[in-house]
Amino acid sequence: MQRKVPFSYKKIQFGLIKSAPTPTLKYNIHENVIVSRVRIITFFIFLGIFVTAYQIGSMSSVSEDEANIFMSEFEDLVRDIDAVGIFVHNTTIALPMFIPGFGVAWGIFSAWSTGFAFASITVVAPHLEDIPPLSILFLSPFGLMELIAYSFGISRSFILIRAISKKINLVPFIKPTLIEIGIAVGLLLAGGYLEFYMIELAQEQGLTMPGL
Repeated sequence: MQRKVPFSYKKIQFGLIKSAPTPTLKYNIHENVIVSRVRIITFFIFLGIFVTAYQIGSMSSVSEDEANIFMSEFEDLVRDIDAVGIFVHNTTIALPMFIPGFGVAWGIFSAWSTGFAFASITVVAPHLEDIPPLSILFLSPFGLMELIAYSFGISRSFILIRAISKKINLVPFIKPTLIEIGIAVGLLLAGGYLEFYMIELAQEQGLTMPGL
């Protein structure tokens, strides 16, 4: 004769089974934590690479003729530019940085070019030589926004090309890539309006920058 288990004991037993953690859930959480850590580390590595390329560019030796040619092109670029124009210009630079593989090279070249631009400006305006080049990136709010946006791009480009080279399914990468593109565009939009506001404020106070 089968012994009947008390109903209260069955309820307790059922509750323990339901509350027991499943190995799959534990594994997924652990895997997500590792992926997040790797993403953060990759972001800061490429932020450092971008800053280094910018610093190298700013240390370039620029002749007066080269500086004058650059300033002529720069003046044509920024003439009558507004906040939307700044945003569009920066976005056209940032979006290609998300292209797998190519984005890394494009981002490093853009960083070096920006540093070279700073070196050219100091030739035309020697009083700016006392300003540390990195202060443009880290001490100005819009510079920091642009730096973060560009670092998202080139680090994501590396992640994608690495996945492609290892023949990993790219579907799981679509959502985080789109999210990061949205973050980058948002930062550049806010940075464009902030940069334009600060330029106007400086001009009202009688401060001038070459080309503006």
